[in-house]
Amino acid sequence: MLTARHLTLSYGPTPALRGASLHLEAGESTALMGASGSGKSSLLHCLAGVLVPDTGDVHLDGVALSGLKDRDRSRLRLERIGVVFQHGDLVPELTVIENVALPLQLLGVKRAEARRRAQDLLAELGVADVADRRTSTVSGGQAQRAAVARAVVHEPAVVLADEPTGALDSLNAEAVMDALTTLVRRTGAALLVVTHDNLVASHLDRLVTLSDGAVVPTGQEAAR
Repeated sequence: MLTARHLTLSYGPTPALRGASLHLEAGESTALMGASGSGKSSLLHCLAGVLVPDTGDVHLDGVALSGLKDRDRSRLRLERIGVVFQHGDLVPELTVIENVALPLQLLGVKRAEARRRAQDLLAELGVADVADRRTSTVSGGQAQRAAVARAVVHEPAVVLADEPTGALDSLNAEAVMDALTTLVRRTGAALLVVTHDNLVASHLDRLVTLSDGAVVPTGQEAAR
């Protein structure tokens, strides 16, 4: 499904990744943990094709992301990858439903159909009542559930979440993780969640740890 092999990445003289390797299978959820500065977000952005590693490569279903032109890599990310950020990163000029429908419309789905699918997903996540409100007027938990909906509405092959509950209280964090894992398991996507929270990690199938820019095998990962 999604495989990263021996990734290195530096920001100037500062190394962020030092030979990091990771494999994500369809239908499997993985928690990625590690100390601040260990390279977790850098690895996630390489997996998403946002960053191109200095050496090593990322393959999605056999396609090498670094071998693609920027335009083609962006298209692949739009079609095959969903991303959830810590603070949602919803477009503030759009309403909640417009944010969720946006990936579908970028993929060529007609506006009415995109809005219908977005509305159904928001209803499933319990936030249909804020669908027509600007994102700046909804709570953090509502916005993050909308961000989850936006990440999965086009049924991507891979969903990557960077501290998706980091800005939420425990009740909203639980609701967001329940929503994320339920929706991803239904579609059979691979899920990677970067987190500092052991309770968040407990929702997922396996745990891997990043230390000094390299993945340290733990748990099920160690048996591979």
